[in-house]
Amino acid sequence: MTGPENQNWILFFDEADALFGKRTEIRDAHDKYANQEVAYLLQRVESYNGLVILASNQRANIDDAFVRRLHAIIQFPIPRPEERYAIWRKTFPLQIAIADDIDWHHISARHELSGASILNVTHFCAVEVLANQSLRLELKDLEAAIQREYVKKGKII
Repeated sequence: MTGPENQNWILFFDEADALFGKRTEIRDAHDKYANQEVAYLLQRVESYNGLVILASNQRANIDDAFVRRLHAIIQFPIPRPEERYAIWRKTFPLQIAIADDIDWHHISARHELSGASILNVTHFCAVEVLANQSLRLELKDLEAAIQREYVKKGKII
């Protein structure tokens, strides 16, 4: 049986900070075991002869030993208003009518949300609209869903 080293695979670790977190001072057996896991992962990733991608929105939580070995770090900033506008326009299912008073330019300029957060709002709104069988998104419902997303992120508008 051949391992990934001979397959030209790309290893992708989403939420990498959870696996490649900073090692801590050893206070108990759990800390020792966690530090050993991180050291083992570091060794395996370093010896892997292929492309390894780590994705995280918590860059500061990744162990410095990993960061030193990265060939590139690519930052993805919050989309600009025109990019958020394009995301908003493309995310709602065609079966859902959009109320006339929803101005996507205004929503995009007012709410600095990531693409993932916009998608969360869209999914929540779509489920609510379908559950209510109204098939129409109202501004008040969109604003409530956006507020809900801010609360999830620990922000208040």
